[in-house]
Amino acid sequence: MPIVPEPSGSADEAMVSLYAASKKIYPRSVEGIFTYWRWIFVALTQLVFYGLPWLEWGTRQAVLFDLASRRFYIFGLVLYPQDFIYLTGLLVISALALFLFTAVAGRLWCGFACPQTVYSEIFLWIEHKIEGDRSARIRLDDADFSIEKLVKKVYKHIIWIFLSIWTGFTFVGYFTPIRELVMEFFLTQMSAWELFWVFFYAFATYGNAGFMREQVCKYMCPYARFQSAMFDNDTLIVTYDTERGEPRGARSKSADVAALNLGSCVDCTLCVQVCPTGIDIRDGLQYECIGCGACADVCDTVMDKLGYPKGLVRYSTQNAMDNKWTPSQMWQRLMRPRVQIYTMILVAVTVGLFVSISMRSPFKVDVVRDRSSLSRITEYGTLENVYRLQIMNASEVEQIYRLGVKGLPELKITTETQISVAPAQARWVVLSADIPYGSAQAGSHKIEFEVEALGIGHAVLEKSVFIVPR
Repeated sequence: MPIVPEPSGSADEAMVSLYAASKKIYPRSVEGIFTYWRWIFVALTQLVFYGLPWLEWGTRQAVLFDLASRRFYIFGLVLYPQDFIYLTGLLVISALALFLFTAVAGRLWCGFACPQTVYSEIFLWIEHKIEGDRSARIRLDDADFSIEKLVKKVYKHIIWIFLSIWTGFTFVGYFTPIRELVMEFFLTQMSAWELFWVFFYAFATYGNAGFMREQVCKYMCPYARFQSAMFDNDTLIVTYDTERGEPRGARSKSADVAALNLGSCVDCTLCVQVCPTGIDIRDGLQYECIGCGACADVCDTVMDKLGYPKGLVRYSTQNAMDNKWTPSQMWQRLMRPRVQIYTMILVAVTVGLFVSISMRSPFKVDVVRDRSSLSRITEYGTLENVYRLQIMNASEVEQIYRLGVKGLPELKITTETQISVAPAQARWVVLSADIPYGSAQAGSHKIEFEVEALGIGHAVLEKSVFIVPR
């Protein structure tokens, strides 16, 4: 019997789309202890970011990453590319701190100090001041075109754009002295690369904080995906007390909860309305949760109004919820072996980094043999090797250095033995080292150049070789 294919227009056929359009989230304003601390971190991080480029240290900018001359200035510290190990140490400290804070209290970084969270909060505050609170913003977006709507939207975006450009300008000010950058801007002399990075960073800030917001946290940030690997049952997370809150339902303030067989949750959905990622914390821990505590703040407000105890939504641990631990029992368990190990390693690496920086040499030396001429006999009958010596002054004052060499009998430097190097600068010097002809066997001999900084008594030994031809 032949098989007849079913017509494509069958009534039972349904079109299934695998794409779901993103719905705009309108976070509600909230007040509370976690919101208070979040705004403190917003203020601190932005004070540091916008303020550091304007601080001066002597005659230069206090924090400047001068890529053109390959110098990093951090207050009184001058770092060269050879000091890359310190950047490695800083990255290790940052990673260990992230592991420690996540093991203790979940996504503290995401909820309180991450640039995406910080700038989203700032942009939302501007939007709230211009367009109103959550309900007013929803009505404005749903309303037909009007002059009022146009004015509010344009005004909001002008402020957003101005803040974004200033953010990009400040970012570039860490790599080009910001006072020079301001003069270049007014004289229209900014380089193409400076303009590119100002507007690139401004565009990223404007797009991420103004439009993408929670989508960055949910889909672009890798931390949301692997954070669960750092959690355990004693990690503090924003938690809904299901046993106390369920069954949820609306009721009056004077209602008999026991008679109605209801829990403490009044199903007001305010915890959903204040969430910057639009999740319902009552559904349990979700990877979209950034741990900001906004839901805990608004829930405590509702509990206060109803006369119920606070803490229906709170920071707690899975073990504390399951075993009904008191706060003191929960806090005692926080200093578990895992956290202690993270803390000890973090302290050890941090102390090691600071000790290493405090003991670093105030100058660096690099010796390169002149490869164009391995060895030659001079007119005075001596055997000469030529070297190129680089001295990098890592201090903030001009230094005079005395050069010496040792390793072979009667080995001496026949060129200048004292040189000066400007503050935070490097200088190449060509020098010659001689020995009497025939005083050493043919071959390669190990020698050491000694460079001493006069006045501070610090010396550096740099190894090299002296070639005696056959």
